[in-house]
Amino acid sequence: MARKPSVLVTGASTGIGAVYADRFAKRGHDLVLVARDRNRMEALAERLRRETGVAVDVLQADLTDAHDVTKVEARLREDERIGILVNNAGTSVPGGFAEQSPEAVSKLIGLNVTALTRLASAITPRFVAAGEGAMINIGSVVGLAPELGLTVYGATKAFVLFLSQGLHLELGPKGVYVQAVLPAATRTEIWAHAGKDVNALPAVMEVEDLVDAALVGFDRRETVTIPPLPDAQQWSAFEVARQAMLPNYGQSQAAARYRTAA
Repeated sequence: MARKPSVLVTGASTGIGAVYADRFAKRGHDLVLVARDRNRMEALAERLRRETGVAVDVLQADLTDAHDVTKVEARLREDERIGILVNNAGTSVPGGFAEQSPEAVSKLIGLNVTALTRLASAITPRFVAAGEGAMINIGSVVGLAPELGLTVYGATKAFVLFLSQGLHLELGPKGVYVQAVLPAATRTEIWAHAGKDVNALPAVMEVEDLVDAALVGFDRRETVTIPPLPDAQQWSAFEVARQAMLPNYGQSQAAARYRTAA
């Protein structure tokens, strides 16, 4: 029997990443855990080795640090056992755009966008050469909802969705599966980073429920998985409406509504 591919999970010390590690270990996959907190990862790794018998490597890295990102990129390029990348690491920052410093905004984009994209870029050539591989990118429904007010965070998650959809179109025919997972409010430590009390929110999904639902979408090979959305037809209708506009973008003149004075 062919050995199952190893799974590299970023942000693996807690929350969504830790549950992904748990679930893939229980499916018999060896793991590479990536996060800043070595102690938490070592504790998780020890438990998963004991409970499941899989091999678990711990790779301490701060994905807002370019040197550490380079270290993880090298592991993705060189370790041919890794066949699944879970791009989960992400954060938020307190306040609205007017209160957020340029440094905080830059760090947020660096983790949620730049690091995620660089890791995807590092592993993609090997996946394409092999004609197989899978990438799970954790986005957010906030990327579809500017009304929620998390402007920069939402913009980073809109990027994750677009990137995943684009990679699906580009890499899918080459045997590479790309999934975007869009959680809503989930009980993780990100709320503390954003300066908000998760218990004050009207509806919060537990992490285990979120990941288990996302893995159902993974097994079905969905391109976009939205665990909290009850009616899948709403997303389908959204996609149909978006695609219906595509032929209308290729015009040699501005639309008639813009060729008359207001």
